[in-house]
Amino acid sequence: MLAIFKKEINQFFSSITGYVAIIVFLLANGLMLFVFPDTSLLDYGYANLDPLFDLAPLIFLLLIPAITMRSFADEFKGGTMELLGTKPLTGWQIVMGKFWASALIVGIAVLPTGVYYVAIRALSATPGNIDNGGIGGAYIGLLLLGAVFTAIGTWASSLTANAVIAFLIAIFTCFLFYNGFDALSKLPIFTGGWDYYLQMAGIKFHYNSISRGVVDSRDVIYFLSVTGLMLYLTKTALQRKMWQ
Repeated sequence: MLAIFKKEINQFFSSITGYVAIIVFLLANGLMLFVFPDTSLLDYGYANLDPLFDLAPLIFLLLIPAITMRSFADEFKGGTMELLGTKPLTGWQIVMGKFWASALIVGIAVLPTGVYYVAIRALSATPGNIDNGGIGGAYIGLLLLGAVFTAIGTWASSLTANAVIAFLIAIFTCFLFYNGFDALSKLPIFTGGWDYYLQMAGIKFHYNSISRGVVDSRDVIYFLSVTGLMLYLTKTALQRKMWQ
C-alpha cells in the first residue's frame, strides 16, 4: 500500500496539474473571503471563519473530483491495472493506497487556509478574541467532508477508463450526497417527518452540524460510514474489472 501511496503522490506533483488544482482552490477561497464584497470576511462584522466553511464545500465539488479522476482511470487506460493485479497486493491495499494519497493532497490544499485564521485573529477588534473551539470543530468537519468526497471520487474513477467521465460522475455524486437529500426534503410530499430523515441521509445536514463547532459522534460516524461504503464499492468495482 505504501508503494502505491508514494507513486500517487509523486505522479500528482510531477505535473503542473496538481499544483494548478491547489492554487486554484486557494485563489478562489482568497478572492471570496477577502476581495468579493458579498462574501468578504472584512465586511462580516465579527471575527470568525464561517464564510470559509460555507464556501469550501462548493469548491471541493470541483477540486476533489479533479484530484481523484485519474486514480484508476489512467491505470485502466494505460493497461497498468493488470500489472498491479500481479503484484502481492490485496484489493484493499490498492484502494487504500489510492485513497490516502488523494486525501493527503486534499489536506495539503486545506492546510494553507490556516493563514486566514491568523489574519482574522490579528484583525479582530480585540486581538485573539475568536472562537478557537468552534473553528477547530469546523476544520474537523471540513476534513471529514474532504474524506467523503475523496472516497466518492476514487469510486467514480474505478468505473471507467475515461478521466473526464470519472470527473463528471464524481461531481454529480458528490453534489447528490451533499445537496440532493436536502433539496428532496423540501418537497411538499415529504413534509410531516420524512423531511427530517431525508436531511439526515445527506452530507449537508451533518456537515452543518459539525461546522458549528460541536463534534457529535453521530456526525463523525456518518462521515466514516459513507467513506467506508464508497471505498467498499470501489474495491467491488475494481475486482469486477480485474476479473473481466
